[in-house]
Amino acid sequence: MAGADLIAGFGSPPGGGGPDLTRKRTTRSVSEQVIKGLLAAAAVLSVVTTTGIVISLLNETIQFFGEVPIGDYLFGTDWNPLAGGDSQSFGVLPLVFSTFYMTGIGLLIAVPLGLAAAIYLAEYATPRVRKTIKPTLEVLAGIPTIVLGYFALTYITPVILRDLLGIEVQVFNGLAAGIVLGILVLPTIASVTEDALSAVPRALREGAFGMGATKRQVVTRVVFPAALSGIVAALVLGASRAVGETVIILVAGGASPNLSFDLTGPQQTMAAFIAQTARGDISTGSTEFLTIYAVGFTLFVITLVLNAIAIGFVRKFRQVYE
Repeated sequence: MAGADLIAGFGSPPGGGGPDLTRKRTTRSVSEQVIKGLLAAAAVLSVVTTTGIVISLLNETIQFFGEVPIGDYLFGTDWNPLAGGDSQSFGVLPLVFSTFYMTGIGLLIAVPLGLAAAIYLAEYATPRVRKTIKPTLEVLAGIPTIVLGYFALTYITPVILRDLLGIEVQVFNGLAAGIVLGILVLPTIASVTEDALSAVPRALREGAFGMGATKRQVVTRVVFPAALSGIVAALVLGASRAVGETVIILVAGGASPNLSFDLTGPQQTMAAFIAQTARGDISTGSTEFLTIYAVGFTLFVITLVLNAIAIGFVRKFRQVYE
């Protein structure tokens, strides 16, 4: 009898808390279902929002192409949609060129500095230094772009470019805007790259050191290739951020899209054109008004293509560590 009581005792929780345990499990299950539902709702909301944006852009863009031939828009080399009469032209190539040109200048500054900062923080800095420098670097990403724009206009152009370097630039120029655009993108590239480098297992480093590799060889031949997918994602994220930047170009870059490589003069990107035209006095529903949506849709497609390429690259080279 005593043995039967002992065996029966193993089937119930200590203290006879069977109902309490069942209630806790039920409560936890309900909580998990609620959280799962909220996460699903957030995912659906993001999809619905994106769909709404695409529809709103697409409707107006279709109206625009009903008035302007799509060939003239995509392959034209003269962009002057706000001029009246026969001077009006809708060739978007100068805007697209200026957008990629300014993005390239910004990345030319941000990529080497961002990668260098990330490698230092992940591989060379002590924990104490890392805890100090990385938050400071990430704070740079929180500076309002209007502040960076006026920093380019009132300091980079007159002090750095003209006085210090002796470069003859106009008040509004692409060089100052591109430099500050690089400063804007730098913390994003550095932070995401540092996270990717830090995620590489220490065992890979120790194995390379065990085979006699130097610190530089470990970083360049082991850690960097292992984190390549994350690094590419950081670069594309920074490029997407630069492509869509508005205020810096609007304040410091000027308002003259062109197909020239001359950075001493003004440049205008697609995002800057949208911001400038939207605040202007143009009639709703006019062709000039519809150019805002056409350029916005073009910018959306460019960003979508960049992200699609990045996703494909990350999936191809992603390495999963157990």
